[in-house]
Amino acid sequence: MSETVAAMNPWYEFYGPNAAYVLDQYDRYRQDPASVDLESRNFFAQNPPPPEIIRYTISNIPRPTESNSQMDLNPTKMAAAIQLAQAIRWYGHWAAALDPLGSPPPDDPALHLETYGLTETDLRSIPASVVGGLAAERSQTAWEAILGLRAVYSGSIGYDFLQIRNAEERAWLREAAESGRFSVQHNPIDPLELLRRLTQVETFEHFLQRSFVGKTRFSIEGLDVLVPLLDVVIGSAADAKIYNILIGLAHRGRLNLLAHVLNKPIAQILAEFKDPLHRRELQNEPDGWTGDVKYHAGASRVIAAGEDSQAVHLTIQMPPNPSHLEAVNPVIEGMARAAGTRADRRGAPVFNPALTLPILIHGDAAFSGQGVVAETLNMYRLPGYETGGTIHIIANNQIGFTTEPGQARSTLFASDLAKGYRIPIIHVNADDPEGAILAARIAFAYRQRFQNDFLIDLIGYRRLGHNEGDEPAFTQPMLYRKIEAHPSVRRVWADRLVAQGVIPAEMPDQIYKEDLDTLQSALEALDPNILKEPIPVPPPPGAARKVATAVPAETLKRLNRELLQVPAGFTVHPRLVRILQRREKIFDSPDWPAIDWSTAEALAFATVLEDGIPIRLTGQDTERGTFSHRHAVLFDAETGASYIPLQALLQAKATFEIRNSPLSEYAALGFEFGYNVQAANQLVIWEAQYGDFIGNAQTVIDEFIVSARDKWGQLSSLVLLLPHGYEGQGPDHSSGRLERFLALTAENNLRVANCTTAANYFHLLRRQAALLTVDPLPLVIMTPKSLLRHPLVSSALDAFTGGGWQPVIGPVSLPHQPGKQASSKQAPVEAIRRLILCSGKIYVDLITSELQPQHPEVAIARVEQLAPFPTADLRELLSGYPALNEVVWIQEEPENMGAWNFGRPFLEQALDGQAPLRLISRPPSSSPAEGSNNLHTFIQRQIIERAYAPATGKPNQKSAGNSKNHSKVHRTNQPASVSVKQNEK
Repeated sequence: MSETVAAMNPWYEFYGPNAAYVLDQYDRYRQDPASVDLESRNFFAQNPPPPEIIRYTISNIPRPTESNSQMDLNPTKMAAAIQLAQAIRWYGHWAAALDPLGSPPPDDPALHLETYGLTETDLRSIPASVVGGLAAERSQTAWEAILGLRAVYSGSIGYDFLQIRNAEERAWLREAAESGRFSVQHNPIDPLELLRRLTQVETFEHFLQRSFVGKTRFSIEGLDVLVPLLDVVIGSAADAKIYNILIGLAHRGRLNLLAHVLNKPIAQILAEFKDPLHRRELQNEPDGWTGDVKYHAGASRVIAAGEDSQAVHLTIQMPPNPSHLEAVNPVIEGMARAAGTRADRRGAPVFNPALTLPILIHGDAAFSGQGVVAETLNMYRLPGYETGGTIHIIANNQIGFTTEPGQARSTLFASDLAKGYRIPIIHVNADDPEGAILAARIAFAYRQRFQNDFLIDLIGYRRLGHNEGDEPAFTQPMLYRKIEAHPSVRRVWADRLVAQGVIPAEMPDQIYKEDLDTLQSALEALDPNILKEPIPVPPPPGAARKVATAVPAETLKRLNRELLQVPAGFTVHPRLVRILQRREKIFDSPDWPAIDWSTAEALAFATVLEDGIPIRLTGQDTERGTFSHRHAVLFDAETGASYIPLQALLQAKATFEIRNSPLSEYAALGFEFGYNVQAANQLVIWEAQYGDFIGNAQTVIDEFIVSARDKWGQLSSLVLLLPHGYEGQGPDHSSGRLERFLALTAENNLRVANCTTAANYFHLLRRQAALLTVDPLPLVIMTPKSLLRHPLVSSALDAFTGGGWQPVIGPVSLPHQPGKQASSKQAPVEAIRRLILCSGKIYVDLITSELQPQHPEVAIARVEQLAPFPTADLRELLSGYPALNEVVWIQEEPENMGAWNFGRPFLEQALDGQAPLRLISRPPSSSPAEGSNNLHTFIQRQIIERAYAPATGKPNQKSAGNSKNHSKVHRTNQPASVSVKQNEK
């Protein structure tokens, strides 16, 4: 029977006596539906038993034999025993001893004999086969089998599998739990080696505590067994020839894992604690390098397994993570996806889950409290985002800072969120190293078998406060009295080995002292000057300006033809047919700008693929495009089958991937950032449905995209497409929050563009692809909405075959549109008195206004690149207008938004006193746009009228007491003219 069929029919969840009981209830239901409860009636009405279930069940009903002839086969008692066994399998973890500090488990009446009207005597008189499973095979009576089940499901490990609906997975998990084949009894460990490992973990923390008093480190103590647990997972991965392991976690225990799992040199860690004041001179740090605190840092480790040429190189990476605790989750998943993806040939990329393993270590309070956890979990079964299964570990302190579980979550267990995603869970007592090892083995084996996520809820405690300067007894005095008296897991394990006669009594303390002495020797020999940080090498000067992005006409024509072909028998939607037919004719009249935005994008992608650079494009409704403009994926109007023309290009040397993302910004953008930094040679693009939605991903922007380079040396070339433009659609569908990106721009950490022509967009994408390994920087593009199909945004063929990216586009005459009267020509530069500078959609509003032909003395130029600001290009442009009376910066955004506040110092630098600078915009506002379309239209019209109206206020006059760098700015964004003096630069 197929896995799918088994998963669909719930009858396959029952076996042996359990199935017999349910079948008996079904017989009663057939004779009299009222004889069974309402839930059973509903179940039977929707799920009649398959014939093979009836045959199998009859053959497995316990019958009198010589060994059980004296036993009670009373159907009622048997049914009760079946229900009890099922309850233990489902809810046994509620009675497990999971807290090292000894708090009582929640328990439940479903686990008690009395609930079912049973006694020990009853169970001793019932055959073990009624209980079913492996527990029955090892027992003579139901009582013995029930005791066996309690030992498995209610010991120091709790198996939480009820949420698994797939029958095969569920059966595998039950067998894994009940067989004991993953236990240390079945597959022994070296107990002394485990003691040495736990001692390493503990002495490291104790040494740092005594050597660097008051220094924050976020100790792992109370969850020490996390390190040997990870050893098991990593060792299993190496045996399975997994080449990439990605570990994500917050700061709790990070330093210990860096030292003992990533093998980061102890001397380097100690040097970071020493933190020499002259570190900038030591490292020749470039301007902008900030570094980060030591418990945010990352590391990587390469392990070679095998002999010579047959060696397998296993890379373990722990990427850096900020104090936004779970922010790294989607980053790790994106990195894992990239690490397992092959993209060096045309077509769709191929992901191999056998090549990579993501491990996410969560905090208990953060797992419940941080929404990005749910967003990330939601991705794990989605096409384009699955990673072959993640092993999740909750490092469960049972407290978050000072917040206890009752204040932190609405669920019984910290792990309960994972149940909604059908992820199996094992709860394990962190004072039980053998249980932790068993959990790690099951988790890895399940992940390998089913390529699904698995979660280990490692329940321990936090020996110290939130950080080493915090006094936890202020808020949890009773809890910390208990913790203070509680022995560490190293001591618990050592005492056990001594009691069993495995090691002599003095050995644990001897090992502990040896480790402390080793660390002390390392500190005494330390030269703080060895401190090294991953400072990126600066790019060659002028790299971005040297990139050639023009493409021969014949290449573009050929690619356009290929992109318009569909497979034989493929039925294109009738309305799309007309769109595609128009694209066939875009090269017929080279003088007329006919290549629109979406065609330019498709041609840019096609040429990049032919250059051998893979592309990944994701976002909400990205396949079609939010504004129904892209149509990168075609769907057969008759069958629904999909076809992606960019994957069928004959001369492409790399893959093209496009995916509709889940309705997520935070996790979705974090995933693409991770994918990008792992696959640095790929053009990775994320598109927001509307630019405003980027606000939901602000943590990823702040903590990773704009600052990762300066904090951690982590390079990104991620592209963001943010639809931006004021068109009367309200505060949440107008602005891509351009001002936020510009405010975060410094030290050339970001490229920000606001294109108004299809050709410039084409060159910008090609330039970004060419710079991936030369000068990688994130690129934020404010993309159009209503302008996607506007003729003024379209470009002629020669704009693609010559030239390149234009940071600034000077004044141009309106193109002559066929069938329309020619527009007036631009006045001579000597006649230009006002130069309007703008960026984005407002250019089209200005140039198409009925006022434009009436004011030949006004010229309009576009600033297409906002960061790095093109000061030199503007200075060159301004030098061509000797008769200027004023320069106007106009924007449709409010004064406190858009590009004004960022660009003003650069504009004045470019002007150098040549003419006064004036601002026209909406007034300062707390909201990006008006909610009324009529009000929007009215204000937009006013802004355009002000652009052509005589200047309000007096023009700037130089005087002996007024430096050219202190020009006044005249604003016309509100009824009263306001002037504000610029601060000194």
